[in-house]
Amino acid sequence: MKGEHSILIDAITYLSAAVICIPVASRLKFGSVLGYLSAGALIGPFGLALVDDPVSTMHFAEFGVVLMLFLIGLELDPKHLWTMRRAVFRGGSLQLLASAGALCLGLLALGLPWQGALVGGAALSLSSTAVAMQTMAERNLTQTTLGRSAFGILLFQDIAAIPLVALVPLLAEGSDAGSTSYEAALAAVAAIIATVVLGRTLVPRLLRVVAGTGLREVFTAFTLLLVLGVAQLMASVGVSMALGAFLAGVLLAGSEYRHALETDIEPFKGLLMGLFFMAVGMSVDFGLFARSPLLLCALVVGFTALKLVALHLVSSRLGLAKGEPFLFAALLAQGGEFAFVVFGIARAANVIPSDWEK
Repeated sequence: MKGEHSILIDAITYLSAAVICIPVASRLKFGSVLGYLSAGALIGPFGLALVDDPVSTMHFAEFGVVLMLFLIGLELDPKHLWTMRRAVFRGGSLQLLASAGALCLGLLALGLPWQGALVGGAALSLSSTAVAMQTMAERNLTQTTLGRSAFGILLFQDIAAIPLVALVPLLAEGSDAGSTSYEAALAAVAAIIATVVLGRTLVPRLLRVVAGTGLREVFTAFTLLLVLGVAQLMASVGVSMALGAFLAGVLLAGSEYRHALETDIEPFKGLLMGLFFMAVGMSVDFGLFARSPLLLCALVVGFTALKLVALHLVSSRLGLAKGEPFLFAALLAQGGEFAFVVFGIARAANVIPSDWEK
């Protein structure tokens, strides 16, 4: 009974904070993302402390990003995706090399060993798919040249995260984890192949069977089961859940049930995306900022400046219109959620010295 009461109170807290902060942010032209972040900071452990465990909330709300990538995949059939190969692979590789190179040099200048600087630069070069896609959707940029270029780069980053995770243990001093990393890479490839095969053969037949029942709630339940099942499969082999969900969406883009899938998923995506940004806001450690404000400000400014410059240089190769390069750089200049995963693995492998963990 106590647990049920706590869940109800937390739900009321989240909704109240969102209802208060989002309209204020919207009126000030800050966008909903900043509104959700502010709401999370307000009710989190370093604000009013109305919610005690933002980590659990974050793990649950990450499915909002998964559902968002599934919906994006539904809008892209494989032929359309193939036409984007230049933006994905050329633009993505240029962005990753430029951003990772600049950040790696910056970390080396701060005294981090080359292994840690390489991992840190690569991890910080990844951008937040959730923030970038939400911002582009609010400003109707998704279908523009800028939006397609940014999305192609974000997709490449999700793909690049697989070899990046496999690379980290190999950089550990005295590491004998090479065979383990190759096994993990093979498992990831096998999971992707299994998703493609099942998405082309079994899943369409199951959709027809479920739709034949005429029960909309069962169809909705199967849709959620499909997306979360693919996400869990990918997570179990160390692949981005968002990438798995996107792949599932692409495979079902030509399905006759595409619009029904979009209609069923959209409400869940919207709620969970808002909760995700609130969880990010709740996890902001204002105590750490109070202890070392100048150091943190210098690191944030330096990180943002290096990434902005690198992205601006890359934008000249993407055919963007005049005035768009700065907006493109601003969209992708923030760090991504997957960097936390990479840093966790690097810490466990002793690639990053203990005095740099915070």
